[in-house]
Amino acid sequence: MTTGDASAAPDAALRDDLQKTVDRVFDAHCAKAVRESAEAGEWPAGLWGALEEVGLPRAALPEAAGGAGFSFGDAMFALRRSAYLAAPVPLAETMLAGRLLSAAGLEVPDGPITVAPVGAEGFTLSAGKLSGDAPRVPWGNQCPHVVLVARAEGGEVLALARTEGAATSVDKNLAGEPRANLHFERAAVVASAPLADAAQRLTRDGALHRCVQMAGALERTLEYSLAYANERVQFGRPIGKFQAIQHLLAVLAGQVAAASAAADAAVEASAGAPDEFMVAVAKARIGEAAGKVAEIAHQVHGAMGYTREHNLHYVTRRLWSWRDEFGNEAFWQGRIGRSVAANGGSALWPMLTGT
Repeated sequence: MTTGDASAAPDAALRDDLQKTVDRVFDAHCAKAVRESAEAGEWPAGLWGALEEVGLPRAALPEAAGGAGFSFGDAMFALRRSAYLAAPVPLAETMLAGRLLSAAGLEVPDGPITVAPVGAEGFTLSAGKLSGDAPRVPWGNQCPHVVLVARAEGGEVLALARTEGAATSVDKNLAGEPRANLHFERAAVVASAPLADAAQRLTRDGALHRCVQMAGALERTLEYSLAYANERVQFGRPIGKFQAIQHLLAVLAGQVAAASAAADAAVEASAGAPDEFMVAVAKARIGEAAGKVAEIAHQVHGAMGYTREHNLHYVTRRLWSWRDEFGNEAFWQGRIGRSVAANGGSALWPMLTGT
C-alpha cells in the first residue's frame, strides 16, 4: 500500500473497503441513543474504542509516525464518511492534531487529541511553561491533549499540552458538540517544536478538515431529502413528483455536487501541506452550499424536518456549526481576494485554470 502519494488515483476497492469498515463500526457503536448521550455530555467510549481498533484516528499519519499506511486522500475519505454518519467524536480534530505534530517532527500521543483554533496571539511559551487562553476548543474537556500555537523567544512554535484541569467552562455548538474554554497558567508542555508559518498552517489545515466533514454531511442531507420526497405522499402521490419539489431537489443536488468537487480538489492539492488557495475556495464554496442545502432540506421535509424524531437535524446542525469554524465564508473570500490582488490581474486566469 502506497503512503501519501498525492498523484495516485484513488483505489476504488480500497475506498469501498474503507466505507464498509466505517459503516460497520457506526452500525455497531453509534445508535441514536449514543448520539443523544454524547450531546448530553457523555463520552462515547465504545465508539471511540472501535475507531481506534480499526486505526481510523491515525489514518492520516505516515507509517513512520504510527499511521496505517493510507494516502492522505484515503484518510480524508474515511473522515468524510464519518461526518456523513454524524460521528459524535473528535475524529477530525485527532487527525488534524496528528498531521500538525507529524509536520513538526513531534510524537503523536495515543487517544483523542484536540486543536485550539487560535493563533500564536493566544499563548506564550517561556522556559517550557505555557500561559494563555483558548475559547471554544472542540472537545477540549474530553481530549487528554491539545495541540496549539504559541509565541516563544525564537518565534512561533507548535506545542502539545495536557488539558487536565485547564477547562474553565464548557459550552456546546449547535450540533451539541462540546466547546471548552481552556486556561493555562505556566503549565508544563509535553513537547514543542518550531513549525513554519504555524498559526496559518493550523488555520488552513483546520479549514480543510472541516471542508471534508461538511462534504460528507451535505451528501447525507441530499440522501435524506431524496428519500423523504419519494416516501411522503400528498394528494395521492409522493411529493417528489411535484415540479416545485423537483426544482428544490435539483438546486440542492447542484450545491452538493459543487461542494463535493471543491472538497476533492482541496484534498488533492493538500496531501503534503494545505494549499492556501484551494482550501480558501473550498471553505468559502462549501460554507455557502451548507446554508442553501440545509434551508432546502428542511423545506422539503416540512414540519418533520424540524423534529428530533427525524435524523436530518444531526447533519444540518453540524453544517451550521462547522461552516463558522476555522474561518467562515467571508474570512476565506477575503483571503482569496487579497491573493488575487497581490498577484495582479494577469495572474488570475492561470490561477483559476492551473495553467
